[in-house]
Amino acid sequence: MADTGAEKISKSEQKRRLKAQKKAEEKAAKQAEQKQPTSSGAAKPKVNEEDLDPTVYREHRIAQIESLKKGDSHPYPHKFRVDLSLSEYINKFSHLEDGSRLEDTLVSLSGRVHAKRESGAKLVFYDIRAEDKKLQVMANAKLYKTEAEYEVVNDKLRRGDIIGVRGYPGKSKKGELSIIPYEMTLLAPCLHQLPHLHYGLKNQETRYRQRYLDLIINDPVRQKFITRAKIIKYLRSFLDQLGFLEVETPIMNMIPGGATAKPFITHHNELDLKQYMRIAPELYLKMLVVGGLDRVYEVGRVFRNEGIDMTHNPEFSICEFYMAYADYNDLMDITEKLLSGMVKAITGGYTVEYHELGADKPPIVIDFTPPFKRVSMVAELERTIGVTFPSPSSLHTEETRLFLDQLCSQHEVDCSAPRTSARLLDKLVGHFIEVNCVNPTFICDHPEIMSPLSKWHRDIKGLTERFELFVARKEVCNAYTELNDPIVQRDRFGQQAKDKDAGDDEAMYVDENFCTALEYGLPPTGGWGLGVDRLTMFLTDSNNIKEVLLFPAMKPEDNKSSADSAASDDSSKQ
Repeated sequence: MADTGAEKISKSEQKRRLKAQKKAEEKAAKQAEQKQPTSSGAAKPKVNEEDLDPTVYREHRIAQIESLKKGDSHPYPHKFRVDLSLSEYINKFSHLEDGSRLEDTLVSLSGRVHAKRESGAKLVFYDIRAEDKKLQVMANAKLYKTEAEYEVVNDKLRRGDIIGVRGYPGKSKKGELSIIPYEMTLLAPCLHQLPHLHYGLKNQETRYRQRYLDLIINDPVRQKFITRAKIIKYLRSFLDQLGFLEVETPIMNMIPGGATAKPFITHHNELDLKQYMRIAPELYLKMLVVGGLDRVYEVGRVFRNEGIDMTHNPEFSICEFYMAYADYNDLMDITEKLLSGMVKAITGGYTVEYHELGADKPPIVIDFTPPFKRVSMVAELERTIGVTFPSPSSLHTEETRLFLDQLCSQHEVDCSAPRTSARLLDKLVGHFIEVNCVNPTFICDHPEIMSPLSKWHRDIKGLTERFELFVARKEVCNAYTELNDPIVQRDRFGQQAKDKDAGDDEAMYVDENFCTALEYGLPPTGGWGLGVDRLTMFLTDSNNIKEVLLFPAMKPEDNKSSADSAASDDSSKQ
């Protein structure tokens, strides 16, 4: 090999020269800083930014960021390479001994700064968080690239900033796993004061309107939505294993069918046509069964223009499936297997605690151990109230309506107009049966006047083969043996039309397109629907539906800024 004439240097000499070069660069940087004159001739006292008014803090922070944009290090870089997530880092290096560090290993991480603590001029501690994990960044001036860069980067980082850290794995003398940075990079500055973890973010209005801030501060919130995702994943997996095909049906409909609910109305400009946001995917799914798709399901959003309260949101998620050659007895068995298996897979057991009245009240215990209790609606009303109802075959008559009206008045059961037999019955069931359904309970055999899409009961005239599953006094599932006689279906739709003319906004429209599909032949079919949000409430111990919706419907807020709300919520706890 030819002699290049290069000087041969030992490793120790290389380290000595690099150390000398680093000291020279730091000395030059300090001298340059000392030569820069200040307007007053003296160093300005450091402002405690945490004490600033939120609006002033934001303006101050924006000025800092704009100043950084003019320099060499842009505060919004395009890319930062991450080697490990915080979870992976913790798993990989938790074995390190107290006070040790791996000098020959450099790792790149990222996270959001939740705490910054200075321990003298040469040591700053940061707590960064990501994926529900926390890691300490132990920034030591002696181990940083240069002391000058160390001072610059620590001066610009604030709580709330997303940062990238490239450094050495190690543990503090007290045994806390840390990363000792060789280099830190500002990836995305936070322009607002971040609420302190010690006080948390408790204001509900702020939490729901600024869900991103809620997720940043409150770790349990993230867990709720992880549980929600597990519920939907389990639903899909369970149905896929039974041979179901997942499909998608239209969100905008010519006629709002498939449920008794008041729809949202929209307008198609090109067609100059009034359309409705779907209240249920049911009719489309049954038409697919007519077409030969014997087992279909859909998980998606539906929209109902009704009230907002602790258990209702105008848009919510449901899962509906339709199974040819099954009836409501088969569906009850499937429901028991599905829900009991899901609860055990997600929680580890069959029982869950649920704070129905709020976290400050004693919880109820819900037991999902199969089999679930089953009661027949009219028979249970008779047993509970202590009266004999008219024959189920006469429930559609005016005489029966007057009987139900008198029964509601006698027991002070409130029912607003129109006081139809279906609405009166529904209120009586809520008052006398639903209130006792803490553990999963099937309320079965609804009257035909309450179930326009259900098939008539094979043994009792006037009733249908339908059930609703109630958990913690709330409806979770609704299912029935599907009505597949097009002549009877038209008659049922006709009765619903009369109720609508009487003022019932939730009564169904007549859907001729669906009736025509039935004329081609719908095989004996079982249909089933589940409210995903309600079930998530029970499995995450949330008594407000807004807790399990990432962006729930909210009334318009006043002129107060979101940042001010978050900051005042934090400061009020101090």
